[in-house]
Amino acid sequence: MEGTIRPDHLDLDRLDRTRRIGWVDLERIQRARTLVVGAGALGNEAVKDLVLFGFRQVDVMDMDRVVRSNLNRCVLFREGDHGSNRGKAELVAERAMELNPEARVIPRHGRVQSLGPEEMSPYDLILGCLDNVAARLHLNANACHVEIPYIDGGTDGFRGKVQVVRPPESPCLQCAMNRSHFKVMERRFSCTGQSTVFYRPRMAAEITTTSVIAAVQVREAVKLLSGRPVIEHVLYYDGLAGGMEVYAVPRDPQCPNHAGQRSLSEI
Repeated sequence: MEGTIRPDHLDLDRLDRTRRIGWVDLERIQRARTLVVGAGALGNEAVKDLVLFGFRQVDVMDMDRVVRSNLNRCVLFREGDHGSNRGKAELVAERAMELNPEARVIPRHGRVQSLGPEEMSPYDLILGCLDNVAARLHLNANACHVEIPYIDGGTDGFRGKVQVVRPPESPCLQCAMNRSHFKVMERRFSCTGQSTVFYRPRMAAEITTTSVIAAVQVREAVKLLSGRPVIEHVLYYDGLAGGMEVYAVPRDPQCPNHAGQRSLSEI
């Protein structure tokens, strides 16, 4: 009969359950252009969560190709990908659009250092899913320059952290830097004498922690775009203790990323 409402009509909307969370601004989320830098373990989980939540415009950037040791913590990679010679970003984009055909996920093959303010300015939000300090600081500095929110994630075994940078108001990654971070940055070498490759030791990694940290990153992206308060300072996760703590990081007035900026409370 014309006009009859089927009992299961709401289940035909893939986002019905999300729409029931009153404060989530799905229209804003679907309009937002998001960049995920890093298509490894964290990047796999972050892109998966983004497209399933309802993000429709996602770019993912990485310079690497899949190796077999990626397969135990990268949900979008498959056995055989390590022999395909296809880039991580390309595979993540393809598989993410299989999860949600309404999403447009564009791969970008390249180095983090190729991203400058001009390349970042079209985005509404940037998620950092990286595994070295130098690359994180590059994203952080350029995001601060163009005042685009940057959500940084990192893991080490069963531990992880998330920091939400909202320039110019919040402290940035460099505000929280200590001497040990700079020592890691100093350990670098050049293969050709023409380019610099940053030292990256093999680190413990496993799927449960990367799943938790990426989920927190995407949750904070949802909150930020929906006008809700986000994590201030740095959230640390300890999977062995089963807890999370937020540690305060002061906004460093001497930080070069805040030079000439005033926080909103000072305006």
